[in-house]
Amino acid sequence: MDLVLKNCKLVDKDGEYFIKVENGKIADISKTPLKAEETIDIKNNYLLSGFIDPHIHFRDPGLTQKEDFKSGSLAAANGGFTTVIDMPNTLPKTNTYQSLKEKIRIAKSKSAINFELQIGPNNLDEMKKMMKLNPIAVKVFMDLESDESLEKIFNDLSILKQTTNYNGLVATHCEKKSIVEKETDKLKQKDENTAIDYTYARPTRSEDESVKQAIELARANDLRLHICHLSSSKSLSMAKSASKSMPVSWEFTPHHLLLDNSSYNIYGTFIKTNPPLRPERDRVRISDLDENSIIGTDHAPHTLEDKNKGVWTSSPGIPNLETVVPLILTEVNKGNVDFSIIPKIFSENAARVYGLSSKGKIEIGYDADFTVIDLKQKGKFNIDEFKTKAEYSPFEGWEYIGMPVMTIVNGKTVMDKI
Repeated sequence: MDLVLKNCKLVDKDGEYFIKVENGKIADISKTPLKAEETIDIKNNYLLSGFIDPHIHFRDPGLTQKEDFKSGSLAAANGGFTTVIDMPNTLPKTNTYQSLKEKIRIAKSKSAINFELQIGPNNLDEMKKMMKLNPIAVKVFMDLESDESLEKIFNDLSILKQTTNYNGLVATHCEKKSIVEKETDKLKQKDENTAIDYTYARPTRSEDESVKQAIELARANDLRLHICHLSSSKSLSMAKSASKSMPVSWEFTPHHLLLDNSSYNIYGTFIKTNPPLRPERDRVRISDLDENSIIGTDHAPHTLEDKNKGVWTSSPGIPNLETVVPLILTEVNKGNVDFSIIPKIFSENAARVYGLSSKGKIEIGYDADFTVIDLKQKGKFNIDEFKTKAEYSPFEGWEYIGMPVMTIVNGKTVMDKI
């Protein structure tokens, strides 16, 4: 069936447009009416290329009481996302051929939207097998590895790039293990710990030193570096400087952009996440968003029980898929973010970095993935209206202006609130 979307506003273009879809692809873009078997009236809202979240944890398999590919993908669609990239820290870890094959099977059977999978590192033989299934990148949790181990991992990835179809993209969680262990041990000696201690157990310098190390290792091994959930202003400066001479990209989460570590005194362990929220003097902020930025939610749901086990035992992670777009659009409406960069930070840049060559733009021949935005819709976040299994959010009750009201994946509507 072919489809026409009518009365569409496009970012940085005047007037209203008709978009024709055939076989899941954009077939025509016109200011004059187009005909098809089905027509959807976008009602003068903004039509953007489908949003891509390069950093989600759907917990499937092994931890599906927290989230699974069905609930997670419905939450993503509800939040305006048409493509997500899942992380490998499930049970079992996605670091063998069999585990990757099984996760692909699970995701295909459950997901309401497009998905890609990252893998964890393993020995070279196992990684060569995994490359036959086309994972989109390799994720390295640097906070779990020694310096010697990291040297080997990056060297193995260099060999993998030379001997297989591996695209050379390594995504990193940048916190230095030795610093985190030392500072955590020190803080545990206190008579009593409060939630904010977690900030200082994983201090800003652990990220800064790890980002520096990641840049050096990626450069030495001719790899493309993507820095996940960048939270330190110093690390951002290092990444920007390195990007002038090598391929480096980075993503921001909504919680690191909008909150500082004083939030631990309000939300307690609900706000616990890795890397932790930073002191005001160290953190990234909304003004750091520019046309080169990427938004990655690090959607990391847990059960309420998991989030209420004290400073050290509570699980780290915040669910973000259904709050991030309204949060950033609210900043647009406040004049803190230029609306013209929204297509870049939510779609185009992630598509470029992750090699999703048919996504990220509204152009003939591209995939018919669309996010429709009502820039003026007002409301308050209500966790009861979310699709995620997570029953908590630091943004519960926050007011917003701007909301995704329709999500179209490969020409098929998967969320409609117009």
